[in-house]
Amino acid sequence: MNRVLVAGIGNVFLGDDGFGVEVVRRMDPMAVPASVRVADYGIRGVHLAYELLGGAYDTLIMVDAVEIDGPPGTVAVLEIDDEPIPEASPPVNGHGMHPQAVLDLLARLGGRVPRVLLVGCRPQTIDEVMGLSEPVAAAVDGAVAAVTALARDEAYRRADPQADDPQADDPQADDPQADDPQADDPQADDPQADRERADA
Repeated sequence: MNRVLVAGIGNVFLGDDGFGVEVVRRMDPMAVPASVRVADYGIRGVHLAYELLGGAYDTLIMVDAVEIDGPPGTVAVLEIDDEPIPEASPPVNGHGMHPQAVLDLLARLGGRVPRVLLVGCRPQTIDEVMGLSEPVAAAVDGAVAAVTALARDEAYRRADPQADDPQADDPQADDPQADDPQADDPQADDPQADRERADA
C-alpha cells in the first residue's frame, strides 16, 4: 500500500486562502486507509518540506486556494509533474507557503516525492478577514469528498504492472507455440506421416 500525505495549506486569516486548512479539518481520518496521513500545515512550508525530505511518502496531495480556470469556488485536481502550479491571486506575503515554493525547497534540500497532486480551489477573496467567501465555503464539502476518494485511490494505486513483469513486453510470452518447433508442422505428431516418409 502506498504512503500518502494529504497536506492542507493556507492562511486562515486571509479569507479564502484558508480553503485547504478547512478541507483537511473536515476530513474523517477513519474514511481513508491507515497509510494515509491527513494534516493541517497552515503556513508552515519549511516544516512540510523537511517532513517530505525523509522519503516517507509515495504521494503528496496538497489542498490549497489557487488561481485556476472557472469562477470562484471551482475545484480542480492538478498533477504537478505535468503542469505548473498556478499562483494564488493576488500574491500575499502572509500566505508564506505557495505549493511550488515547498517543492522547490524540497528539491534544494535533495529530496523529492514520486507523485505530487494539488487539489485547488479558485478563491474569491484573499484579504485580511476570517472565514471563507460564500462560493468557496460552498465548495468545501465537495472538496472533502474528492480529496478523500483521491487519497484512497492513491493509497491503493499500483505501479506500472509491466515494471514487475519481465514478460510484459515479450510477444512470445502470449504465444505458447512461439518456442515449439512442431507448432509450424501440422504433421509433426502424425504417425501416419512418419510411415509415409519411411516408405518413400
